[in-house]
Amino acid sequence: MCAGMGRSRYAGTSGAGMGDFVKETSTRPADTADPRQCRCGGAPREGVPAGAEERFRGLLEAAPDAMVIVDDTGTIRLVNAQTEALFGYQREELLGNPVELLVPGRFRAHHHRHRDGYADNRQVRPMGAELELHGLRKDGTEFPVEISLSPLETADGLLVSAAVRDVSDRKAAEERFRGLLEAAPDAMVIVDDTGTIRLVNAQTEALFGYQREELLGNPVELLVPGRFRAHHHRHRDGYADNRQVRPMGAELELHGLRKDGTEFPVEISLSPLETTDGLLVSAAVRDVSDRKRAEARINELAGLVESSQDAILAKTLDGHITYWNAAAQRLYGYSRSEVMGRHVSLLATTERRYEIDLLLDRLRSGEKVEHFETLRLTRSGDLLDVDITLWPTRATDGSVIGACAIVRDISDRKKAEAELTFLYEQQRHIALTLQRSLMGTPPAIPGLTTASRYRPATQGAGVGGDWFDLIPLGAGRVGVLIGDVMGRGLDAAAVMGQLRSAAHALAKTGMQPRQLMQALEAVVGDLDVPDQLVTCCYLVISADAGEVTVCSAGHLPTLVATPGAAARPLPAPVNAPLGVGDILYEQATAVIPPGATLVLYTDGLIETPGSDIEDQLAELTSTLTDLFTTAPDLEVAADHVLAALLPDADGHNDDVTLLLTRLPDGPLATVSTDLPAAPESVPEGRAFLSKALTAWDCVPSADDARLLLSEILTNAVQHAQGPIGLHLCRTATDLTVEISDHSPHLPQPRMASEDEESGRGLILVRALADNWGVRPTDAGKTTWFTLKL
Repeated sequence: MCAGMGRSRYAGTSGAGMGDFVKETSTRPADTADPRQCRCGGAPREGVPAGAEERFRGLLEAAPDAMVIVDDTGTIRLVNAQTEALFGYQREELLGNPVELLVPGRFRAHHHRHRDGYADNRQVRPMGAELELHGLRKDGTEFPVEISLSPLETADGLLVSAAVRDVSDRKAAEERFRGLLEAAPDAMVIVDDTGTIRLVNAQTEALFGYQREELLGNPVELLVPGRFRAHHHRHRDGYADNRQVRPMGAELELHGLRKDGTEFPVEISLSPLETTDGLLVSAAVRDVSDRKRAEARINELAGLVESSQDAILAKTLDGHITYWNAAAQRLYGYSRSEVMGRHVSLLATTERRYEIDLLLDRLRSGEKVEHFETLRLTRSGDLLDVDITLWPTRATDGSVIGACAIVRDISDRKKAEAELTFLYEQQRHIALTLQRSLMGTPPAIPGLTTASRYRPATQGAGVGGDWFDLIPLGAGRVGVLIGDVMGRGLDAAAVMGQLRSAAHALAKTGMQPRQLMQALEAVVGDLDVPDQLVTCCYLVISADAGEVTVCSAGHLPTLVATPGAAARPLPAPVNAPLGVGDILYEQATAVIPPGATLVLYTDGLIETPGSDIEDQLAELTSTLTDLFTTAPDLEVAADHVLAALLPDADGHNDDVTLLLTRLPDGPLATVSTDLPAAPESVPEGRAFLSKALTAWDCVPSADDARLLLSEILTNAVQHAQGPIGLHLCRTATDLTVEISDHSPHLPQPRMASEDEESGRGLILVRALADNWGVRPTDAGKTTWFTLKL
């Protein structure tokens, strides 16, 4: 018929019966046959037994396939009824026509060469071996066929019998089989009983890296690593002896070999296929590299779980234990067999079993529970401090099906924490005691109302380097000092104590704020504490003049709260903190109305975590403005400021100092005059004093006041430069006399010998005055004394 692709496997019908007929037939040319005498197209022949001819016709008609007999020219001589049914022609339409009538047009040009080839090598065999053959029906449709050829030697020459079978159904089945093979998720390799690869699918190409043509016809050992090939044929022979659907190499590790030489683990399932060509074996090959890696990881994790020092257990959502590692046995004392399947509540005391239900409820909702600290019960009845972390386990659909728990014994940690807490509280108490001792208690100053608060930090060592001080300077003047040593703990407190003592002593000399700050800068440098910085602010309040002189070394601004007015910063130059070095400090003087309150504080009040210092400073200013609509009680005001700025009393991480100082009321009366540095200034000054005392009704103190004024004025006239200033100030309780000159030399009391005329003036001042002192000024100095009225 026609030549195409592939190979026909049909063996055909033997031509033996037809040969018997040919030997008995006459030699009359075939074209004289009378088709009306025979359904096969042949006529009765003389000399041929009627029985033999009938047997041939019967065999031809009884053949299951279409039978076409052609002569050596390719002319159809005989056909049977199956040929008519298969090709759709009547017998008369076929006989005498060339056999190419039944061949598709695209193959006819080559068909005569196939016929000639068969004439040269005549034998019973399939036609078109290795080719796909097709027939052509009368209606023009093509269909796949298998053809078996048989030569018939006759007196008329060579006849060829062709048994034609329609294999459309088989081809369709083969296509369905190939489709199933290609659709298989695994690599499919089909081999024959010699181990030769007959079929593969696309997954095989992808898995092993070969093209299909490189595999077909080669031994299957091509896909087996070299070290296993010597034994592979025995496994094939063993399967041939015990053919069944089963895994290959049970209990063995199987490996495949890619074209690039790399090996990979595989699973192989074998299935026998019985065919007409013999036994075929279908091998489904699956790459299990990912699964092997996962198994290795699982085994590794299982080893880690078992070797863990923490107790690890698993449980169902209703609380029954499903896993228990060795560490859990060591921790709780129960063996695995004793707890498997039991409820986890056996590990909790009676009063803590409610925790089990709460934790299981959280796990059911998919929540992970981390570091839940509680008490658990051992097999022996001992209580353990434990830290529990639980997380839900899920099914492939994401639903929670159980829980795992890691339990850590924290008994030692809890014991250490208790000891550390005790030591911490002890250290904190010592540090606070030291800090309060070093800070001291500021003295009460008549006429000066103050309120102060100190709050140590609630975290860490607690104490820091905050301090404040009130220093009576005499002559109605008060020094106010506040500072903050950077850092925390005992070191900062020690530095603070040294600076406070030095500042207090320096302030008592009456020096100006900028001079005191310059001196403290030298003190900080002498402390030899690397990178130590200190902020500080020193104010001198002069009640009779209503002035405040201030010098700030990097400290936060002092605020002025005046009843009925908005709070505002006290003007002050910006200077670097103490400890920077080589700084020339500046001061400023401002007039403050009587009754105004100075608000001094450290950074712990406004530098809080998560807030901006400028915003907090604005909040403090606003709070003070609201508070001082009238003149509030300063103790109440101090508490209100702390509550507003530090609402969480236990949450601040730096110590806090707050000082409120209300300026005293002004003196009842003051008078001043200037005198030249001449002897006549002494009696003139006494006369000025007497006139003022008479006007103020202070006559009982006049004699002592005149005597002390004479001594100080005489010293100024003799030893200083003029002009000399005389300032008198009367309050309800005191009389203060100040004598200023332009000499920077400060007078020093000394013991005078009996024959000396001088040296007794300051001794008299010390003896008669209730208080006295000398303070340096920018112009020189001021000597003053106070008498009680």
